[in-house]
Amino acid sequence: MTTLTIVNPSDETVISEIEAFDVEQTDAAIERAVTAQKLWAAWTPADRAAALRRFAAAVEADVENLALLEVRNSGHPIGNARGEAAHVAQVLQYYSAAPERLIGKQIPVAGGLDVTFLEPIGVVGVITPWNFPMTIASWGFAPALAAGNAVVLKPAEWTPLTSLRLAELGLQSGLPEGLFQVLPGEGRVAGDRLVTHPEVRKIVFTGSTLTGRSIMAKAAAQVKHVTLELGGKSANIVFADSDLEKAAATAPYAVFDNSGQDCCARTRLLVERSAYDRFMELLEPAVKRFVVGDPADSATEMGPLVSKPHFDKVASYVPDDTEVAFRGSAPSGPGFWFPPTVLTPRSETDRTVVDEIFGPVVAVLPFDDEADAIRLANSSAYGLSGSIWTQSLDRALRVSRAVEAGTLSVNSHSSVRYTTPFGGVKQSGLGRELGPDAPLSFTETKNVFIAIGAQ
Repeated sequence: MTTLTIVNPSDETVISEIEAFDVEQTDAAIERAVTAQKLWAAWTPADRAAALRRFAAAVEADVENLALLEVRNSGHPIGNARGEAAHVAQVLQYYSAAPERLIGKQIPVAGGLDVTFLEPIGVVGVITPWNFPMTIASWGFAPALAAGNAVVLKPAEWTPLTSLRLAELGLQSGLPEGLFQVLPGEGRVAGDRLVTHPEVRKIVFTGSTLTGRSIMAKAAAQVKHVTLELGGKSANIVFADSDLEKAAATAPYAVFDNSGQDCCARTRLLVERSAYDRFMELLEPAVKRFVVGDPADSATEMGPLVSKPHFDKVASYVPDDTEVAFRGSAPSGPGFWFPPTVLTPRSETDRTVVDEIFGPVVAVLPFDDEADAIRLANSSAYGLSGSIWTQSLDRALRVSRAVEAGTLSVNSHSSVRYTTPFGGVKQSGLGRELGPDAPLSFTETKNVFIAIGAQ
């Protein structure tokens, strides 16, 4: 039997050992999901909506427990973790309205009546990352369940605990047995089997671009639906006419939130050359004020990195001889602690500018004018998110249309609202999650023509 060792990233203690699902166990779970999905799809839309509302209420009642699990398993600050758990309840509540609103169309045609139906796809495999285990899981399973599907969720090996708890809450709230299952296991075993099993009709994956490419290639063998939310190297563009004090004060949160382990992190900070020196003067104290420490402390703004292998990867981008502009502080001793770090690379092709580091490291580059800012922002292979700081509405609209990214914000760093679409372009992925249309991506449109004879 293979097991997963779950480690607390704050102090490196072992939390638990969890059995990892093998191929046979994964196949059995998928078969249970096939049976449960047929039962679930036969429920009335009103009954499915009520079940999702009960699920949302169960999660809401368990927010503190879920948050404490995330603090221990992922190292998220307790304030963040509470917000993440509450977010899951909100996503479920939002999509509980969908079953009764998934309506087809009547299309005028000659010779009869033509109608469309939105049919569930069947069994959906959701493969989630370790950086936001609860929230990203809910973006997949909530709209999929609302559309009448069953969900088999494979969480990341390092952070399965909150997903397992969510599955328990789903059962307690009255979801049919087998409808929403969580399979802890290795990606190359349980995750791969979800992708290759013919009864899994869609894969929702959030993770690295490299793994996303592999999943896409394997899914092509069965012409399987995929939604891919992949890497990012988002730009935070600060123009000289912006509120520089606000832009500098908020920039650390755009990078260092969740220890930089966020595909939306604005890790390329582009500043108009005429404002560069003043902006850096304002940024340094903001970075040094950023509170890094015990995730259980409500004052903490940033916890540790998730694991020793990931710590080593992040550290490889900032070797001892790196010219660091300035840094924040971080605890010493046990735990995977990495201080907030600001770099000023000399080249826009430096690997700290190009690669997704996925840690609390930001590269600051100057630009000359609006066209140069757009060129730099679009020079990445990724296109997930980004921010634009300016007091000119004209410029905000021009640059927003010109920057190649799926989710942008002006004078803000907001990337995710469950009420609006989220996703990327280029190598940041395919498809969109969240927003009112998300359940549609878990349906097939069936067209039915009924001939009507003349009297």
